Amino acid sequence: MPCFLHRAPSILLAAAKTSMTPASPASGGTPASAGPADPALIEDLVAANRILADQGVLDGYGHVSVRHPKNPQRYLLSRSRAPELVTAEDIMEFDLDSTPVDQRGRTMYLERFIHGEIFKARPEVNAIVHSHSPSVVPFGVSNVPLRPIYHMSAFLAEGVPIFEIRDAAGMTDLLVRDPQLGRALAKSLAAKPIALMRGHGSVVVGDTVPVAVYRAVYTEVNARLQAQAIGLGGSIIYLETEEGRLATTNIMATIGRPWELWKRKALAR
Repeated sequence: MPCFLHRAPSILLAAAKTSMTPASPASGGTPASAGPADPALIEDLVAANRILADQGVLDGYGHVSVRHPKNPQRYLLSRSRAPELVTAEDIMEFDLDSTPVDQRGRTMYLERFIHGEIFKARPEVNAIVHSHSPSVVPFGVSNVPLRPIYHMSAFLAEGVPIFEIRDAAGMTDLLVRDPQLGRALAKSLAAKPIALMRGHGSVVVGDTVPVAVYRAVYTEVNARLQAQAIGLGGSIIYLETEEGRLATTNIMATIGRPWELWKRKALAR
């Protein structure tokens, strides 16, 4: 079955610009639905949750979203559930204020504002992963920057900002539990593909679900390898910005290869 999110980003943006679905009501009531999403898109979103659990990026926590293809002011995200258990029936629709279109009593992720505010700030982004992947967390609390150690993580050469929630709200429980904190995180992320969240985890974005999943997986792998290289002692030769750009261009053309493998394994379980 063809996947909507394998189309070129320009097509995604064109579809978003031509959408006529009304935005959320100014009165703060229930937002209108953008309509049913392509089942293939829902399947990819379900697969993304399970892939990231299988790859050790997500465990009982974390979440993945995708922008609705019929209206850029809507996004799709599971109800509050462990990622490995997510099914198509768990997927909910939200507006960019992270208000559910049809909650029906379902429990929602507390940190859904991560998704809504980044989608607002980054119109070219169509998929978001928030995780607490263990090898990444130390780089968010250390003065050792996360840097690309090999070509598979070349996208890190763009730089990896760190979101310091204290700067946005002082002492908190570190959770992005409201739009204000979501906006602050989006500001820290800026135009980068990833931002670390001090004492918490990270957020990774992409123009498709496969790209966001790929980046989340290889951020975790790179963090693990970088820590191993540091442990060896001596100096480390990281990828330069230009090497990162060239490697990323080539790898993006092959994303379908690991995605096919990961998806087949994840959905077969």
